[in-house]
Amino acid sequence: MDLFILLVICLSCLIPFFLWNCNRARGKLPPGPTPLPIIGNILQINTKNVSKSLRKLAESYGPVFTVYFGMKPTVVLYGHEAVKEALIDRSEEFSGRGGFPVVDCITRGLGIVFSSGETWKQTRRFSLTILRNMGMGKKTIEDRIQEEALCLVEALKKTNASPCDPTSLLGCAPCNVICSIIFQNRFEYGDKTLLTLIEYFHENLLISSTPWIQEKHNKQSEFTMDNLIITIWDVFSAGTETTSTTLRYGLLMLLKYPEVTAKVQEEIHRVVGRHRSPCMQDRSRMPYTDAVVHEIQRYIDLVPNSLPHAVTQDIKFREYFIPKGTTILTSLTSVLHDDQEFPKPDRFDPGHFLDKSGNFKRSDYFVSFSAGKRACIGEGLARMELFLLLTNILQHFTLKPLVDPKDIDTTPIVNGLGSAPPFFKLCFVPV
Repeated sequence: MDLFILLVICLSCLIPFFLWNCNRARGKLPPGPTPLPIIGNILQINTKNVSKSLRKLAESYGPVFTVYFGMKPTVVLYGHEAVKEALIDRSEEFSGRGGFPVVDCITRGLGIVFSSGETWKQTRRFSLTILRNMGMGKKTIEDRIQEEALCLVEALKKTNASPCDPTSLLGCAPCNVICSIIFQNRFEYGDKTLLTLIEYFHENLLISSTPWIQEKHNKQSEFTMDNLIITIWDVFSAGTETTSTTLRYGLLMLLKYPEVTAKVQEEIHRVVGRHRSPCMQDRSRMPYTDAVVHEIQRYIDLVPNSLPHAVTQDIKFREYFIPKGTTILTSLTSVLHDDQEFPKPDRFDPGHFLDKSGNFKRSDYFVSFSAGKRACIGEGLARMELFLLLTNILQHFTLKPLVDPKDIDTTPIVNGLGSAPPFFKLCFVPV
């Protein structure tokens, strides 16, 4: 009993000290809710809908505030102005990558997505060079996507207009595009190798043809075998999962709003016709379809708070001091759902990207791929895939829901690091 009383007394002394120390440290940081010992503000964050929790905190503390996930502070940037000031105007200072415990033990700071500093700079530069030269061999990247789109159409025809869950097929298509770039080869949709790649990319993949394979003797080089393997993993996982999830969510939205689908199909048939595949040159003559693709990405808000950033040096941001290494969370939701730029932002409306004349209207608030130096390096590829794959599907099929469109629920099943649509089935009825 005496030991128990002693522990209670010690804990009672430590808690006020902890709070005092936190307040003292937080005096330099932006304001925010008072954290509890050990767990920080975790009880004030709804892990099933982080974006909603951050919106409420922004209403109380403004566009720049601090929350504690455990013992460490995270500075949250909320709204277009704060996000733009950090990611665009001061992109170098905010280009670090914040800690991500779930994957840090696997990636060990390597690759593109979760690396920082010189590793990130060199790997990103190298990857961009490769991606910009994707036309290696005899085919351009658009040719590859068009070829894959036709393969997807053939696979969908084999469903015989029966109810099906499109998850697997929509995962195979973007993964095969990446495979055709890296391996110069695609796989049949039933191939066990392709299915394994989608589920789990073999971490012992050897890149024996890379010219940097001598580089293990150079202690200063970032082009080690481990880094190249993690980089390939980043390209595969990011290039497959995000695009396939967006496609799946896009189909769900098109089922929910058949009037939108009908207008897209009318534009496809008027501009492209039925006897050739859509190409990227068609996009400029298809403003409504382009607007729909953008609105799908805006509405679903795939990565609501991006991946955590970190400041690369001690900085003064607005009137606050942010120490080097502090984790930064940028709320992309607050930009994509800004009610000044997008009237009634919680409603799916392609008109958000159309002017009064029906022409496509670009928006600086479209940050689905984030912004600045850490924006998604595969943005151009993803945009091309989304346009070509969706238009090919709608050129060849009528989307038939299994329930009344009014009863389709588009609420994501999770809203944390990413947003994922509920699972659903539909029929692909050949036109």
